[in-house]
Amino acid sequence: MDIQENFVNKVSASGLITINLEEYYNKAERVVYDIKENLFHGLMLREKDFREFIKNHDWSQYQDKNIAVICSADAIVPTWAYMLLASKMRPYANEVVFGSLDVLESVLFAKSLANIDLNSLAGERVVVKGCADIEVPVSAYVELTNLLLPVVKSIMYGEPCSTVPIYKRKD
Repeated sequence: MDIQENFVNKVSASGLITINLEEYYNKAERVVYDIKENLFHGLMLREKDFREFIKNHDWSQYQDKNIAVICSADAIVPTWAYMLLASKMRPYANEVVFGSLDVLESVLFAKSLANIDLNSLAGERVVVKGCADIEVPVSAYVELTNLLLPVVKSIMYGEPCSTVPIYKRKD
């Protein structure tokens, strides 16, 4: 008797569906735009100067990039200034957010995860892969959990051969 004939891959036979969050990583370049470069004496934004900058700046340099807009200076920046920046960047950029690169990553993952076909996961047992070659923010795991809870039978974290139970629907 051939030993291979008796071998059963229990992981494949388990019916588990593995979701690897790395597959939802947006590969476009990340850029931080710090509005402090537009401040007068590093303290405040002057509307006339800022509008001149807006008019003359080459916005095409943000083509297909993901942009995190921040102000690293302790300064007075009116909300409309961020809105104006976004209105000029957005036609070129893939994504524009106010906040750090961490905030940008969270937004990118949330938007990507929103495209998951949840109907195909209805009633399934899902393993959310734990190890990744890229850094996946915790917010992506939380977002995925929120999306899966109403539809799946169970959620586990880790690898199919070694999981931590997260959720099990009570039938």
